[in-house]
Amino acid sequence: MKRLQWFAELAAAVLVTLPIAALPLRAALWLGELLGSLLYIFWKSRREIALDNLREAMSRNAVSIGSSTPEEIIKRNFRNLGRSFAEVVKIYYGLGSRIIRGIEIRGIENITRALERGKGVIIITGHCGNWELLCLPLVGNLPRINAVMRRINNPFFNRIVVKVRERSGQAMVYKEGAIRKFFSVLKRNEIVGILMDQSVVGAEGIKADFLGRQDYILKVPALIARKTGAAVVPAFIRRTGSGHSIDIGDAMEPDGSTDEAEAVTRDTLKFSGCIEEYIRQNPTEWLWLHRRWKREKL
Repeated sequence: MKRLQWFAELAAAVLVTLPIAALPLRAALWLGELLGSLLYIFWKSRREIALDNLREAMSRNAVSIGSSTPEEIIKRNFRNLGRSFAEVVKIYYGLGSRIIRGIEIRGIENITRALERGKGVIIITGHCGNWELLCLPLVGNLPRINAVMRRINNPFFNRIVVKVRERSGQAMVYKEGAIRKFFSVLKRNEIVGILMDQSVVGAEGIKADFLGRQDYILKVPALIARKTGAAVVPAFIRRTGSGHSIDIGDAMEPDGSTDEAEAVTRDTLKFSGCIEEYIRQNPTEWLWLHRRWKREKL
């Protein structure tokens, strides 16, 4: 019975996505933006979460949106998500080469220099821009990138996602047991990619401000870097007029404190600060509809 349900979900997904994949790129992106606009109108619960998150960040002076209104920013945010969905659909059907060619990379030498240390590299990023595209243009220029993913409940979907990502040159690491795997791949001087901006349980994070509000921030990158000597490099993707731009920052030096807890806290705040800066500069391109502060009350 469960297998039949999984197959029905897959069939429904194909019915929705195949027309998008078949369209010319410009038309597919237009349709994606339309879907995003419809989600803004009809997905009231997530729209309200996004608006509340943005308004609270503005009230704490953590984000400025100039003369725009919160509603305008979140409408554009939903349209960006719809456009990103269309791009991912094209890529999953093997029709996204034009999208990948339109991605400009700046700062890739920061990763190659960091790899010269021989202890691996941890790329940190967040749910920014179309984060699903971030690794695609990098894998042809760098050693294998090991990316964390949460196992999808529907095994048909899970198999497709893993296959497509591995076809692009990535290696997928399931969240369960990921830390042990990271030690192994960093020892081989490979690359690990970690999204570190979602809400986590207390055991996985440190309690600190994110956009001016207390919650737990993922401490795994700082812990692994301290134990392995791996370099930590921030990388973010954002939209441009012609496509996308990936900006890769300098490797961040670890805190020199001999107190491990203190050093991990400082490094975590430094890494998280890169994501906060991205959000301040690109407020329409972060995942505002995520319940980021669900574990801590104001």
